[in-house]
Amino acid sequence: MKRLIIATRNAHKTDEIRAMLGDLFDEVTDLNAFPEIPSPVEDGVSFAANARIKSESASEALGGAMVMSDDSGLEVDALGGAPGVFSARYAGEGASDADNRAKLLAALAKSGARGKARAGRFRCVLSIAKDGAEIAAFDGAVEGILANEEKGGGGFGYDPLFIPEGHCETFGQLPAEVKNGLSHRARALAQARVHLEQVSAVA
Repeated sequence: MKRLIIATRNAHKTDEIRAMLGDLFDEVTDLNAFPEIPSPVEDGVSFAANARIKSESASEALGGAMVMSDDSGLEVDALGGAPGVFSARYAGEGASDADNRAKLLAALAKSGARGKARAGRFRCVLSIAKDGAEIAAFDGAVEGILANEEKGGGGFGYDPLFIPEGHCETFGQLPAEVKNGLSHRARALAQARVHLEQVSAVA
């Protein structure tokens, strides 16, 4: 059985990746199935570094399993690229998605940025590892504008605030199939899928 383990306990993220990969793997699961595996310290200064930390740590603990990790976040130009690698904990350790969005809206309001000055992007790096070593990495980004208020209840994280380029609705409003076709994760995963298909073909 071909199995891919996603080095996350974020079920929303796993669901997105599973949907994007389609039937490439017989099973796509995540670390919720392995509660004994501790979460590594994500002390990298870039998305690539943190993605590698997660994939290598999980793959080492899981032996010969193929592991994919995702490190992603939001970069806002008016905030000097923040929240960046701290996106998941922007409002502090243990902060909820709602807490992070509230802090971001407050920071944008304080900055006085309006219109195109509220430009930003979602960035994603996917790391694939086996036997404790990274074997490939892929990145993707999608440009957009930050809304003045939350719109839509779909997606997760900063989705209700992010309006992707070429659209008038946030990721929180757009249908999942639309978001999954143009998101930062989708763009990184399109590259990763090609690699995984090649690996599966010779496995």
